[in-house]
Amino acid sequence: MVNIKEFAKREVKLVGGHRLCAGCPAPTIGKLALMAADKEVIVSSATGCLEVSTTIYPYSAWKVPWMHTAFENTAANIAGVETAVKVLNRKGIIKKDFRYLCIAGDGGTYDIGLQALSGAIERGHKFLYVCYDNESYSNTGIQRSSATPLFANTTTDPVGDIRKGKQELRKNFTEIMVAHNMKYIAQAALSNIQDMIMKLEKGYKATDHTAAFINIFSPCIPGWGIHDGDAVMLSKIAVDTCFWPLYEVEDGQYKLNYNPEESGKKIPIIEFLKLQSRFRHLLDPKNADLIAEFQKDVDDRWDKLKKKCGIRTDLV
Repeated sequence: MVNIKEFAKREVKLVGGHRLCAGCPAPTIGKLALMAADKEVIVSSATGCLEVSTTIYPYSAWKVPWMHTAFENTAANIAGVETAVKVLNRKGIIKKDFRYLCIAGDGGTYDIGLQALSGAIERGHKFLYVCYDNESYSNTGIQRSSATPLFANTTTDPVGDIRKGKQELRKNFTEIMVAHNMKYIAQAALSNIQDMIMKLEKGYKATDHTAAFINIFSPCIPGWGIHDGDAVMLSKIAVDTCFWPLYEVEDGQYKLNYNPEESGKKIPIIEFLKLQSRFRHLLDPKNADLIAEFQKDVDDRWDKLKKKCGIRTDLV
């Protein structure tokens, strides 16, 4: 278990003064990702909310070596840096050992950045990739991404008389990363902060051998239509509805870090949906079938995950 008091004494390397929305979890995720490192960190950051809001010229909130390239190039960028440092060390020009961190939203991870990320992992580059998943292209106007849930209202899939928001199921990206045979892959949420810090620390250590990937739930205040103090609370509800399960895959072995069914805390998905204006249309009684469809998708994914973790699904 992580000692939070001791962890809090570590140097903060993503400082205040940035222009992110009040209550946005992304800077907290970035801050903790830097604090969790056991060595000096070099960061590659994708275009997105965190990047544009922390580096408005001529200012920067980052107290570490930090780079930004095009939206799709985050993993390719860090792969080049890791290789360059390796060469410089081999030639004796420098004598330093770093950790390498990529940080990006779901647009720059699930969609635009997938090719570079998959390629960098396959080539054996050693870096930790953290995705702050806010389930849309929040930086550019709340457009749909492949992480956007079913029936969510976005600016490119708006709710109308014919279509009730996004019509496609969200991509299960964490499982795509599992298929890349890395040493460590995990899902985390700020509502379970000790679990999240533990996963970040394990992720960095795994990069001694392979790349590692951690997907972190990151509610978007304006995009989801929630109050600026609700992100952590909504993260907890996402975990307790099993919409966002907390699990890790280490050396190919699945482990469920928290099971709300065991503590009797599992709640229906409507408790998650009703707090967000992007799902307001689902509260209309005539759309009850849509909520049932949403619930079925959550339940199906949850049952599949439990089986992978060795938990019998016929006992619940």
